[in-house]
Amino acid sequence: MQSASDTAPRPFSTAQIERGANLAAIGNCVTCHTAHGGKPYAGGYPVQTPFGAVHGTNITPDRETGIGSWSLADFTRALREGMSPEGHHYYPAFPYAYFTHLDDDDIAALYAFVMTREPVRAAVPANSVLVPRFAVAIWNARYLHRGALASDASRDAGWNRGHYLAESLAHCSECHTPRDKLGGEKRNEYLAGGEAGGWEAPALNQNSSSPQPWTSSAMGQYLRTGLVDEHAISAGPMRGVVENLSHAKPADVDALARYIVSMERKGPDMANAAPPAASAHGEELYAGACGECHDRGRAAEGGALQLGKAIAVALPTPKNLIHIVQDGITPREDSAQPWMPAFRGSFTDEDLADLLAYTRTLGRKPAWNDVQGQVRAARREGEGK
Repeated sequence: MQSASDTAPRPFSTAQIERGANLAAIGNCVTCHTAHGGKPYAGGYPVQTPFGAVHGTNITPDRETGIGSWSLADFTRALREGMSPEGHHYYPAFPYAYFTHLDDDDIAALYAFVMTREPVRAAVPANSVLVPRFAVAIWNARYLHRGALASDASRDAGWNRGHYLAESLAHCSECHTPRDKLGGEKRNEYLAGGEAGGWEAPALNQNSSSPQPWTSSAMGQYLRTGLVDEHAISAGPMRGVVENLSHAKPADVDALARYIVSMERKGPDMANAAPPAASAHGEELYAGACGECHDRGRAAEGGALQLGKAIAVALPTPKNLIHIVQDGITPREDSAQPWMPAFRGSFTDEDLADLLAYTRTLGRKPAWNDVQGQVRAARREGEGK
C-alpha cells in the first residue's frame, strides 16, 4: 500500500502538468523508464550499452523505490549533472548530457508531470556495467557540456525551437551521432549516423542515406505517424519515438522536423549508378517473398513501398534490413498502418544473404561487404536474447 504522502495531491497547476506531459513525450521518457509489461515510468527497462546493461530507473512518486522524496532541486541536479540526491553518478545511458541544456521552466514542468504519475512500488534490477560509478566523473569532465544552448540569430523562432528540443530533451544525436571508445559523441561527426538497440541509426546530416530527400512537412508527418509517402515506415527503436511524438504538440514536432531537415542538405542520390551484381537465387527468393507487394508500390491495393526508396536498402550495412526481414513490422494496436510479415525461420543464412544482396541492387548502391557474416552475427545475437 502507498502512504498518504505518496498519494497526496501535489501543488502543481494543470497547465504545468500538461506542459510536462508534452515534454515527456518529446523526450521519449516512458520508453526507457518502463519495463516490458511493467507499469509506466516504474523503471526496469534494460538499456544495452557496450559496457553492459543499464536499467531505467523508477521515476514514479513512490517514496521508497521511486523519486517521491525528491525535491525540484534534486530533480534538476539529476537532469543537469547526472547525480542522485545522495551524490552518486548515473551512467550516461541516462541522457543527462542532453537534458543538461533544459531551461528551468521545462525542468519544473517535467517535475510536475512525473510527480503526478501513479506511484508504483517497483525495485529496479541491478545494472551489469563493468565501469565503476566514480569513473563517470572522468567521462563527465570530457563530455558533459553544461549550459543553455545559444540561439542562432540568423534563423527564425521555429528553427531555434527545433534546435533546442533536438539538442536537449529529444536527444536526437544520442543515437544518430557515432561514438568513440569511451561512449562519448564524436561531435565533429554530428548526426553522421550511429547505433541504437542493435539497429543502425541513419545519418541525418549531409551523409543521409535516404534515397529521397526529406522535406519539413514529410519529416513532421513521419515523426508523428511513422509513415509518409516516398519513405519507409518506422521500425526498430524509432517506433517508440514516433509513438511518443504522436502525443506531443504538433508545433513542437514540426519544429523538430524543420531543424532535422535543415541538417540534411542533400539532393536525390538515386542517379544512374550501375546496380551491384547479385545471384539469380537471390532474385528468385525476392520474387517469391517480396516482389508481390513491393514491386506494386503503395498506390496499389495491398502494395508496399518500392524498395529502391527504402532507407534500409540504402544504408551502409544490411543490419536494419536483416531485422525487418526476420521480425517483420506490425502496426500499433490503434493504427491501421501497413504491416509486413516476419520471415524468421523461413530462410537459411545463405538464402537470407542472397536475398539481401539482391535487394541491395534495387537501391542502385554498391554491394554490402560480408553479408553472410552479418546475417550469422544477427542470428547469434537473436539466439542470445
